[in-house]
Amino acid sequence: MVNQFYKKAKSILFADPEELYKEDHAVLGQPFYFPGTNGKAVLLIHGWTSVPYELRRLGMFLNEKGYTVMAPVLKGHGTHPKNLKDVKWEEWLMDVEKAFFELKEKHNEVYVAGTSMGASLAAVLAARGADVAGVVLMAMPHTVRRERAATWLARFASLFKTYQKKYYPPGFGNSEFITRRISYQIYPIQSVLEIFRLGRTVRQELSRVTQPCLVMQSTSDHIVAPGNLEKIFSEINSKIKRKKYIHKAYHTFISDIKNEHVFSDIFNFFEEN
Repeated sequence: MVNQFYKKAKSILFADPEELYKEDHAVLGQPFYFPGTNGKAVLLIHGWTSVPYELRRLGMFLNEKGYTVMAPVLKGHGTHPKNLKDVKWEEWLMDVEKAFFELKEKHNEVYVAGTSMGASLAAVLAARGADVAGVVLMAMPHTVRRERAATWLARFASLFKTYQKKYYPPGFGNSEFITRRISYQIYPIQSVLEIFRLGRTVRQELSRVTQPCLVMQSTSDHIVAPGNLEKIFSEINSKIKRKKYIHKAYHTFISDIKNEHVFSDIFNFFEEN
């Protein structure tokens, strides 16, 4: 299930993310599948412009605990930004549904966890009636900061150019962050409009999420609007729901996070529900 580097570690929790990155360089843009032993599975969904690798360390931790873990590459990702240009958000959802039902064929309980756009897709999957055992929504935008203005600006900008360079706020723009190294650093403007369309769909359907749900967000998240987590938490109709704030972390915190209790919190949530 894991290579020799990981086997030397007592647990993935004790492995250095930087060393893992160097060891895994050849598989950064690839999907992954780790067969488990407890009869349960977890589908991990990466974020916009990123790759499954951002969730690989979490996946390996859950696999150590017995879970089968799968993370597909969503259409247009893991190759070149030009391949993202004409992809609709519904196509990403189709990728997620395909992976979910593949896991469901062999496992009675399938949990779904996503980060950022991946969390939005997880929410839509759950809202539309998929037999999801539980949902973890990490860094999911309920509303993006200044979303209306950003939407109009993107539409206007798309008339004059095709791509835009990413912006990182001071303190979170370190080029050594794994989050930054594994993702596209330019993106098609048309694709960000798909993100806004997905966001509107999530807001319309969020109340139909009834599965056990854990919502996690960084207190330093520069992408989402103020009160983002609280809005998600209040609008989902899950009888069992938990929320957790992550401190001193980037928007998509799961790649670079070093406070391993986040992994344990996710595992415990699955075990308790």
